[in-house]
Amino acid sequence: MAKKDHSTLKSDFGIHLKKIRMNKGYSLLEVDYRCELNESNISKIENGKFDVQLSTIFELAKGLGVEPKELLDFKPSVKE
Repeated sequence: MAKKDHSTLKSDFGIHLKKIRMNKGYSLLEVDYRCELNESNISKIENGKFDVQLSTIFELAKGLGVEPKELLDFKPSVKE
């Protein structure tokens, strides 16, 4: 069985988050305005440079106008 690398998982989550944001037509600044996170941190999350806490997932969901479960509904890639 292939194991999941933590940095790969962060990167996969960030790609998924960015896809949701772009599909909504929101800029980083708009999401920043709609939730309690700043634009820089949202960018770091999207680029897989930042660990996401549960409270952050709920803030992002609020800012994107989605349910938190949508942010976790992605298929992580696996590292061989």
